[in-house]
Formats: sequence, C-alpha cells, structure tokens
Amino acid sequence: MTAVINFKIDKKIKTQAQKIAHAMGLNLSDVLNIYLRGFVKVKELHISLNEDESNPSDKLLEAVKEARKEFKGGKMKSCKSIDSLITRLEKM
Repeated sequence: MTAVINFKIDKKIKTQAQKIAHAMGLNLSDVLNIYLRGFVKVKELHISLNEDESNPSDKLLEAVKEARKEFKGGKMKSCKSIDSLITRLEKM
C-alpha cells in the first residue's frame, strides 16, 4: 500500500535534485523513499548545515589528529574482517 506526501520546496532545489536523481537512474520519488526508509530504520536525521563538506571544522580536524596519534601509539586495535569487528563489538 502506498501513500502520497505533498510538500513545498524551492523550485531551484527541486530541479537540481531531479537532475542529480536522473543521473543516478532515479526519480525524486525513489530518492525520498530511500531516504525515508533509512530515517525510519535508524531513527536518526542526518543533515549537514555546512554548505562545503570539503571544509571540515577545526574541531573535527583536531579529533582526527588525536585519533591518528592514538592509533600510532597502539591505543587502538584493528580488525582483519567485518566478522571479527562484530565479534569484538558484541563483547563490549
């Protein structure tokens, strides 16, 4: 069973989204269905208010720097496979 959702959006955004979706072999209905299914599954809203994703914040850069330092110092462990990662996480 399907339902219809109507909402208003800037015409320019709609046109841009349609072009991107079309290039991926999708239409906007497909895109919104995929997004809403993910939203329901994880119960989280993933948005970015940063218009330039390629320009990370100083806080993020510092966190990455610290994580690399910890990894090089042996404070982090790696897993050889997804299965070993899942096993390790289940034991936590």
